[in-house]
This record gives sequence, structure tokens and C-alpha cells, in this order.
Amino acid sequence: MKSKQRITITTTTIAIATFMQIWVMGESLYQADKIVALPGQPKVGFQQFSGYITVDDEKQRALFYYFVEAETDPSLKPLVLWLNGGPGCSSFGAGAFMEHGPFKTNGKTLARNKFSWNKEANMLYLESPAGVGFSYSTDKTFYANLNDDFTARENLMFLQRWLLRFPEYKNREFYIAGESYAGHYVPQLAQLVIQSKMKQNLKGIAIGNPLIEFNNDLNSVDEYYWSHGLISDSAYELVKSLCNNSQFTREAIKGTISPACAEVDSKVFEKISNSIDSYDVIADVCLSSSNGSQTSLLSQPAWSRSRLRHISSLMSQDTVLNQPQGASGKEEVDVCAEDKITNYLNRKDVQEAVHAKLVGVTTWSLCNPLAHYENNFEDSTFHVIGSLVKSGIRVMVYSGDQDSAIPFTGTRTLVSKLAKVMGLKTTVPYRAWFESKQVGGWTQVYGDILSYAIIRGASHTAPSTQPGRSLTLFKAFLVGKPLPDV
Repeated sequence: MKSKQRITITTTTIAIATFMQIWVMGESLYQADKIVALPGQPKVGFQQFSGYITVDDEKQRALFYYFVEAETDPSLKPLVLWLNGGPGCSSFGAGAFMEHGPFKTNGKTLARNKFSWNKEANMLYLESPAGVGFSYSTDKTFYANLNDDFTARENLMFLQRWLLRFPEYKNREFYIAGESYAGHYVPQLAQLVIQSKMKQNLKGIAIGNPLIEFNNDLNSVDEYYWSHGLISDSAYELVKSLCNNSQFTREAIKGTISPACAEVDSKVFEKISNSIDSYDVIADVCLSSSNGSQTSLLSQPAWSRSRLRHISSLMSQDTVLNQPQGASGKEEVDVCAEDKITNYLNRKDVQEAVHAKLVGVTTWSLCNPLAHYENNFEDSTFHVIGSLVKSGIRVMVYSGDQDSAIPFTGTRTLVSKLAKVMGLKTTVPYRAWFESKQVGGWTQVYGDILSYAIIRGASHTAPSTQPGRSLTLFKAFLVGKPLPDV
């Protein structure tokens, strides 16, 4: 009896010691990841953290994150994980610095972003998959097997291990958001979170200008080009009769262009000016940029042609350009922001401040061709999103109406179709919504669980061009209420 009691006591002691070791290790890493201050930043009252979470111990694969606490009451506000698209583009550079993080940079110093999303939530930005931004793998062979399943599983592993480091967020209200190819990343990760039975309080997802359904999304580009005057009536008829966008892209990915598609390419899309930003058709472009206008596509695939400057921008965020902020943000935003972000994040003092290192690369870049893959472009996430709605997860889909890469026309059609498939009735009829007494866009809600919104005057990366309107949408999403009607 005493022997059994001794074993029980010993086992309990070991368990407590193991727990304390994990807790102390987590606390140590937590403090090691704290950012004292970013070079050139103004004084702020919230904490920032950044560093690495290892997702594969054997292959030494680690994902880089940037975490910024809410400006006020961080212990009461939700946790939001943000994922940019690509595949292969940085959430740190694009999401945090270009769109809705706490700071903007001129390459030398930082200024506060008054429309930062950390006003409403604790924001976690993840550079994923490995190879993106500061994330790395010492084993480069994994690039050959990159796909959506791999990315989703590693994102889940990251989340699980990050929560061990920041256990106070374990039971916090949790949301996953992203844009562009994150129309795959976000719902796929949300589905894994549910399937894994993580004790994580997942409440909703938000996806902006998302790739959801290949044929629908790509073919809406042709109509958008025509309706916005980028191509002529005759050119539009030629596209519809000979080779539409999805057909051309499918052939281009396979590396074999049919005579019909080659004809459309030469007669129609080579005519589209390289000075038009596919992400924002009303925008000016950065004339001093080393990238030029849509010439440094995400991965410069071997099949990149003149038409692909417009088509592949669907996934790439390598030349997203910031523009004037609109009604609620009248100050001009530097259209050459990408170059300045790249310069800032390549500074040694900045990399030291954020605990980052360059592994297998010599510079940080907004998008990495090695982390770009094309084998899942045609996979639809329509039913994945439907399964989330069925599980009670709130879904917000939104579109910047000046984006020709993934136009709002196709996305709106898909959301309406999903509502019908799910048997959801309209609870908020299609109407205008307002921000600062101006029309912020238009919205419709189905079953109080599936929402669609257009952000007026916004680009593919809506917060970079309409930050005030985007923040209003973000607030409404987090509280689960319709967008304001006055």
C-alpha cells in the first residue's frame, strides 16, 4: 500500500515538475520575444512581441510572427490571427505595415496608424508557410511538396505552440482573418481548428477579396475589365468567345498555351497598359519603384506573360500600392510604401529588434517565389466555408470595389449562392452602409451568420486604401452586428 502511495506521489511530483518546466520555459520565451521598441517608433502604451515558433523540430522549420496587443484593455479584447495570401506573401510586411498594423514607415522612422486594427483586438500576424518573410526551414526539399494541406497543418501547429507561449489567450474569443489567397488559408485553418478539437474559442472568420472558386473568380475579371473601360466591346466579345480568364490561367499553369488563348493574349491583354494597377484600377502607381507596375509578380512563374501581369496578381501581393485614404483618412498614403517597408525590414537594427534572422536568403522580401505554389488554385473552398457556417462560425466576406484581381462581382455571386445552398434567409437586405456620414459601401446579411460587404473606393488590400471604412467593418465583424446604416 505504501509502495503504491509512493508511486502516486512520485508520479504527481514528476507531473508538477514537468508542468513547471514547461511554464518556466514558456515564460522565458514569452519575455525573450518582447520588443523593447522598434527603431524609429513613437512612444506607445501597448506591448509588442515577435519571434519564432518551431513547427517541425526534425526539419528545423520555424514560422515568424509579430504580435501586437490591443491599445486598450488587451485582457478583455479578442485575439485575431491575420494571414496574407500569395501563396508566399508576408503578413508582417503587407498586413501589419502596409494595411492595418500600428505603424507606417518611410523607411527610416515610424508613424502611428490611427486606423490600426489593434484598437479593437490583439493582432497576431503570421508569415506562412516557411520561406515567407523571416520564416525559414533548414531543409529546402519541402518546397517541392508545398500545398494547402501542408500550409494549414503547419499553421495549426504554429497556433497550438504559440498558445503554449501565450496561455492567457487560450480561451479568448478568437478570429481568423486574411485576404486574397487567404480565401484558402483562412477557412482551411478554421476547419482544422474545429476538427482538432482545440479548446480555442473560435468565433468567426473574415476574408477580403478572397480566392474561393477558380472559374467564378477568374472569369469575373474579364467582365470587370470591360465594365471599367480597360478593354473595348470587341475585345470583351473576343475573350468570351475564344478564351476566358480561367481557361487561359489553367493553360498557362500547365505551360501550354492554345492558339486561341495566344490570339486573345496578343490582341487584347497586351493592349492593357502596364501603368494600371490591377489591384486598384483608379490608383496611380509608384513611378520610382524598382518593381515597376505589376512587373515583379509574386514568383515570376515561367509561364508569366503579358496577360499574366493581370491574372497572376490574383494571388500575388508583391506590388500592392497604397493610395489616398478616402473620406475618413484624407492624408495621402505614400504610393511607394512597399519599397520603404522593404528597406525598413532589411535594416539590421530592425531585424535585431524583432528577433529575426535571415536563413537561406540574403534579404527580406514581401513575397518569396520559393514559397509560391499553384497546385491548389482550382480547389474550391466554397463547401469548406459552408461547413464553418454549419458549425456556427460567423463568416464575413468583403470586397474592395476597385480590385480587378478578384472582383466584387464574382465574390458577391458566390456568397449569395452559398446562402441559398445553406438555406439561409436574408436578415439584412442589400443596402448601403455608412462611415463618417459617407457611404462606406454596401452590405447584405444572411441568417445573421453569413455577411457580405463591399468597401467603396477600396483596393484588393482594402485597409491600405480605405482604412477608416475597413476599421468600421472590422469593428462590426468582431461584435457580430450589421454595418451601420447611418
